[in-house]
Amino acid sequence: MSPENFDSTLADALEQALPQTQCTKCGFNGCRPYAEAMARGEADCNQCPPGGAEGVARLAHLLQRPVKPLNPANGVEKPRAVAIIDEAHCIGCTLCIQACPVDAIVGAAKQMHTILPDWCTGCDLCVAPCPVDCIRMEDVTGDRTGWAAWSQAQADEARRRYQFRQQRLVRETRENEARLAAKAAAKLAAVNAETPVSTEEQAAQARKRAIIEAAIARARARQAPTPRNTENVSAAVQAQIDAAEARRARLGLSDGNAHDSPDSASDGTRNHTRHDTSSNEPDAP
Repeated sequence: MSPENFDSTLADALEQALPQTQCTKCGFNGCRPYAEAMARGEADCNQCPPGGAEGVARLAHLLQRPVKPLNPANGVEKPRAVAIIDEAHCIGCTLCIQACPVDAIVGAAKQMHTILPDWCTGCDLCVAPCPVDCIRMEDVTGDRTGWAAWSQAQADEARRRYQFRQQRLVRETRENEARLAAKAAAKLAAVNAETPVSTEEQAAQARKRAIIEAAIARARARQAPTPRNTENVSAAVQAQIDAAEARRARLGLSDGNAHDSPDSASDGTRNHTRHDTSSNEPDAP
């Protein structure tokens, strides 16, 4: 079955049956891509450790397949854990903030970071990027595991926050690219206003003009409308687009490629290093 040809209704039901931790332990870049892979017959129903045995049974029922044990290659069913930051050792690098799929970490560059435990899904994606190993996962549900440790309401809220974060990253990328383009345009105007006299000064002006014009051209190319046809694309194609944006964000490629304009190394990293709960929190349902 092609990526564009699958039962979207089934994929929606499968996604609803997933815990929405966005942990990627299933082997896919989020719960929605995993749901669509199952709907296409490209993934099995036993690849979600956070859902545990009950989660496997839910998915198997929707897929009309036999229930099977959780695949140990994907992990094991465990109590729900939340991330804890050792604030005394946090260096404020923001790598955990960039890794968190649901904006559950508050902080800014060179400032102490804090986990919002009610928002943390226990995905543990923040642990590996920490350069000083100051993040640990702590069980908070005792003997309860899988869906016994995670409610449908929590799953729905986690999905809302994940989707809100994806939208925010796209918006911040566009805003940052526009700001960098405006700064480059101002620099170009300043260069053009110069009146070089010597041959060396004229050559230097030409070099600066070429560098800035190239940066502006790249910025315009990124901002220019492209034939996306996203109004009527399938859910599978849209998921691939969203997954690409998520990968770019996690790799730090959604900050406007700061090297494209002079002096932008300090400007192109601000938008994705701060999480302000007053502006980033999605509206209540």
